[in-house]
Amino acid sequence: MADARPFHWEYQEPPVQREAFRVEGGRPLRGDVPISGSKNASLKLLAAAVLTGERCRFTNVPEIADVRVMVETLRDLGVVVDHPGPNTYEVAAGDVDWLFVPLEAAAKMRASFILLGPLLARFGRVIISNPGGDRIGRRPVNLHVEAMERLGAEIAYRNGYYFASAPGRLRAGDVTFPTVTVMGTENALLAATLADGHTRIHPAAQEPEVDDLISFLRKMGAEIVRTSPDTIEVEGRRRLRGADHRVIADRIEAGTFIVAAAVTGGEVTLREAPCTHLDAFLEVMDRVGVPVHRDGDDICVRGVPGGGEYRATDITTAPYPGLATDLQPPTAVLLGRAVGTSRIHETIFEDRLEWLEELARMGAQVDILDDHNATITGPRPLRGSEVEMSDLRAGASLIVAALAAEGRSVIHGAHHVRRGYENIERKFLDLDARIEHVSEG
Repeated sequence: MADARPFHWEYQEPPVQREAFRVEGGRPLRGDVPISGSKNASLKLLAAAVLTGERCRFTNVPEIADVRVMVETLRDLGVVVDHPGPNTYEVAAGDVDWLFVPLEAAAKMRASFILLGPLLARFGRVIISNPGGDRIGRRPVNLHVEAMERLGAEIAYRNGYYFASAPGRLRAGDVTFPTVTVMGTENALLAATLADGHTRIHPAAQEPEVDDLISFLRKMGAEIVRTSPDTIEVEGRRRLRGADHRVIADRIEAGTFIVAAAVTGGEVTLREAPCTHLDAFLEVMDRVGVPVHRDGDDICVRGVPGGGEYRATDITTAPYPGLATDLQPPTAVLLGRAVGTSRIHETIFEDRLEWLEELARMGAQVDILDDHNATITGPRPLRGSEVEMSDLRAGASLIVAALAAEGRSVIHGAHHVRRGYENIERKFLDLDARIEHVSEG
């Protein structure tokens, strides 16, 4: 490796600072809320900046914990990362002197594994930890590793680390995934930009965050074409240049605030919301009966007080352009306010429905049938309760449920939400919510 520091330390999980939200529910949300830049896009864009030694500048980056972890990880590698103002980051990877992504980064954020492709492509070697992340089911990285091997990398797994090398230069090839993988597509795409020859990726994820990454890579000089909705082709280049880029809006945050307005019977306008990236979700809102109006880059939502006029409907998560799995938890809160029984079919993660047990503590009538299916029958009034966040999206959805509930709720595990939502309590306070963030010892 580029640095001779010994590889013999033992990792110990640092204690997590316990945090909670206290929420007084039963108040309709009213006002305007700005939608932040996309978490999922920002992390991959920051990783892409190591493909060049020139400066890259990103705006509309959300100020969230996951971005801070990625920035710290890049700095530990020797990358220069400046933060000249709110939501703006400048990255210069002129020299990377420590090609090692440790367990600390992986334990805090699964997306640290996105550094495999760009570091391997540009520097020819890297040691990277098996990743951690939210507890929402098995998310193996074997597809990423196999994609790198298809591009000529040699990878060995020892003691929880992948030791990857590509003598000379990665070689282009066909990367065929057995199933759609978003971060696997992104890792293969990043590696292929500097590989020797023509790479074809299929089936390639169609998420807007992937296309945002492609847009940035093209600004850097990469030759990338999406030749069909699920196929990406890349002609490798010897080097890429620096570029400036504005991160797209976060469609998951937008969906969360749409549901919050609907379940509280409020009236909220989402500013700079990604209307064109929410078609499947907005189609569900239409079936349920949530009044949503698109006005340019804004989305206006007028909730029904009490939710008694909302209609039950069945939902199934799917890769884009289907209903995002990250929007399943907030949608479930809404279905609990609808008349009748709704069925949720979760096709992406086998543990993603476990959080519904916490929603049931608040009064929702939930029946978890198996790892992938559940029913919710409504309308049932929610009551203030003490509940626990288990992951990022479930955490935000419990806040939404608490805002609609009568009485006080205490939601433990607030650090999960800080990973992906910028100033979430401030945004809700500006909508006339009663929410307080507190530390717990």
